[in-house]
Order: sequence, then C-alpha cells, then structure tokens
Amino acid sequence: MPSTSDAKDKKEARRIALILLVLIAVLAFCLYMVLPSLVEFNQQYFASGLGIKAAVIPAFITTLVVFILFALVAGDGLLGELQYLLSGFLAFFLPIWLLIAWVF
Repeated sequence: MPSTSDAKDKKEARRIALILLVLIAVLAFCLYMVLPSLVEFNQQYFASGLGIKAAVIPAFITTLVVFILFALVAGDGLLGELQYLLSGFLAFFLPIWLLIAWVF
C-alpha cells in the first residue's frame, strides 16, 4: 500500500514539474519576443569595426597608461630597468593592437 507521504511526494513533484514547464514556456515566449531586437543589436554592434590602422591609437594609449603605472609602482631602479620597460612596451603593444583591431 502506498503511504501518504508517497502520494504527497508525487503531488509535490507534479506541481514542481508544472511550474518548470510554465517557466520554460514563458522564457521561450520572451526569447521569441526579444529575437528581433537581438538581430538589430547584432547588425549595429557587430558590423565592421576598427581596422588595423585605426586600432593603433587606442592600443598605444592603453599601453602607455599601463606602463606609466608600472613605472610609478616600480619606484626604485627606474633608470636601470628602462631597457626592459621599452621591450615590454613593444611586447604589450603588439598583442593589444591586434586584439583591439580584432575585437572592435
């Protein structure tokens, strides 16, 4: 004989399943309603962006700001580490330049 707690558990499981189905249906409807604006967003923000030439300026500024912060934090030995700072600038600048051109 099924116990009362077993029937109670089945009833609760059905209620949870029904709530989940309703929630999935509401989310699917919301996605259906938002889809046109997502297409518009995609066309606006994922259109062709910066090229290699245009990405040089923000990459240079970003790298310069980062290395000024590095130099301020380094404190001692700034003149002794200048050659490493300059080579590090190039090592930072090239990937940042290409990533900005690729992402934006």
